[in-house]
Amino acid sequence: MTASIHPEARFELPERLPTPARVLTIGAHHDDAEFGCGGTLAKWAEDGAEISMLIITDGSKGTWDETMTAERLAAIRRQEQDEAARVLGASGRLVFLDRVDGELSHDTALQEELCLWIRRLRPDVVLGFDPWKRYMMHPDHRAAGWAVIDAVVAARDHLFFPHQLDAETSKHRPAALLLWSADEPDYWEDISATFERKIDALLCHRSQAHSTMQGATENGRAEFVERMRVWAENLGRPAGLALGESFKMLTP
Repeated sequence: MTASIHPEARFELPERLPTPARVLTIGAHHDDAEFGCGGTLAKWAEDGAEISMLIITDGSKGTWDETMTAERLAAIRRQEQDEAARVLGASGRLVFLDRVDGELSHDTALQEELCLWIRRLRPDVVLGFDPWKRYMMHPDHRAAGWAVIDAVVAARDHLFFPHQLDAETSKHRPAALLLWSADEPDYWEDISATFERKIDALLCHRSQAHSTMQGATENGRAEFVERMRVWAENLGRPAGLALGESFKMLTP
């Protein structure tokens, strides 16, 4: 694989990225990054990367429990994310934008807010959803994917949102953008050594055990782990990996 890289980038892009100094994941919901890149985050954290995680929505609709209120669920999901970040070894910022779950819009206001956080945190690598993924049903995932891409473009150029720029905040161009749930993946990370850490982080999101995790309670843990293992095997197979996570890599 060949990749062109802008002169301002912090490192060249070889077959496999070196461990970045700073990483920012941007997901629509509180468990999105754990599903999409949890093994990669845990591996990079073990190698010394500073991992920051940004969650756009408040997660207030992600339940099938009809006794749960939106306010209570939002509070629970924030606590679960705190725990999951610790499990992954994320030592950077944990940012909650608290947009209303299920009502996310890909608009200039969201682009501007994400741009500001990219400029503040100055990640070498940004990770988020691939908005080109065919048949992606959740509207928040599509909106988040487009917003991340647009924010990365805006963050690199000084004439986008110039009011953000001052002595402490300057334009920033990440070296790479990795999109999980990729429609056409072209980059892989081996997560064989951190697969269990990914599972442990996902299981911190206990409020999702009967919805997105399809019964991953204590009694159903083995079945959930097996489903995730098969998924990681399938993702890694094109790259010859026993367990992998796959991405589309873009160079801003």
